[in-house]
Amino acid sequence: MIHRPPPHPGLTGGPVYLDYNATTPVDPRVVEAMLPHLTGHFGNPSSTHPYGSEPRSALTAARAQVAELIGARPGEIVFTSSGSEADLLALRGATLAATRTRPHVITQATEHPAILATCQALELLHHARITVLPVDREGLVDPAALTAALDDDTVLVSVMVANNETGALQPVRELADAAHRAGALLHCDAAQAVGKIPLDVRELGADLLTVVGHKMYASKGAAALFVRDGVRLEPVVYGGGQERGLRAGTENVALAVALGAAAQLAADDLADGAHERIRGLRDELHQRLVDALPGRVRLNGPVEQRLPNTLNIGIDGVPGHRVLDGAPRIAASTGSACHSGIHTPSPVLTAMGTDPARALEAVRLSLGRWTTRDEIGAAATAIAAAVNVFAAGTR
Repeated sequence: MIHRPPPHPGLTGGPVYLDYNATTPVDPRVVEAMLPHLTGHFGNPSSTHPYGSEPRSALTAARAQVAELIGARPGEIVFTSSGSEADLLALRGATLAATRTRPHVITQATEHPAILATCQALELLHHARITVLPVDREGLVDPAALTAALDDDTVLVSVMVANNETGALQPVRELADAAHRAGALLHCDAAQAVGKIPLDVRELGADLLTVVGHKMYASKGAAALFVRDGVRLEPVVYGGGQERGLRAGTENVALAVALGAAAQLAADDLADGAHERIRGLRDELHQRLVDALPGRVRLNGPVEQRLPNTLNIGIDGVPGHRVLDGAPRIAASTGSACHSGIHTPSPVLTAMGTDPARALEAVRLSLGRWTTRDEIGAAATAIAAAVNVFAAGTR
């Protein structure tokens, strides 16, 4: 039996929210867990007097909750302020800790900008050598291509578990095996995957893995990096010995508690099969759109090998931003960027070989904990109506 969450006050009376991959509403149960650490339990967790004991215990419990969700040990969890910071700690930390004269880092073309920009900085500031692997038309890396790119100087491979736009799930285990055969570490940005699908860092073969709170119903500013025991990293913040000496500074206990509570709720959801409920709603939404717009809807990304909550579609002849402009009842996103009214196609889709004009037609619809069947019906109706209005106006 799937246990439905309590109603969320932030979603009452507004547009249908289908942008869960951008950010998730903070679960009221997460807010309840963190509130005592914003009010009564103000002590420094490093203090040895009684005011530090409750924050210290809460930090320990939160670390264990995050570890349990991903199959790690509590001591392997390092709290950070964001996924981007966790990615930086992983990439810069592993590169600077390596003994190579010119360390080699491998990533792939559809990574999050936090990874790609960090790789550029490593190349510019630390003389690293960067290889960016191509992806196929489904957005997947070929393990054979990784094997061919590895060499004696490769210190790190960074490949995301799931893409934020298409939901494409990379063959992480095969990539990990290839990296390890060459003596390299594997880092995974799992911001979009943690809590949506079952994940175990040992089964994945990941040495480093990024967890992001605001993608799994915790507050923004809460994140973590799994660092496998024995992996050496250069710290991202220098100073005291907090977070295994990798991130100095007094810990934000309230946000760590929020991440821990969210991890526990996610574990409960996965055990209850909530991801299968969401997969069913996603597929129903897709089918409703196909039925309402026959011959015009195409799927961007894999049919099967993707997140259960993610639907990225293109509608022939209609730019994605026009679809959403014409359907204000729907809160969703496109993969394009807009600068001064000029829209540019998604780098993710173009890296997959999608024609730029077709890439501009993309709309990403991502579902989550509070998505209902009634909302799916309303979204399909609103999107189809917007498409038909646009088509009529361009005749």
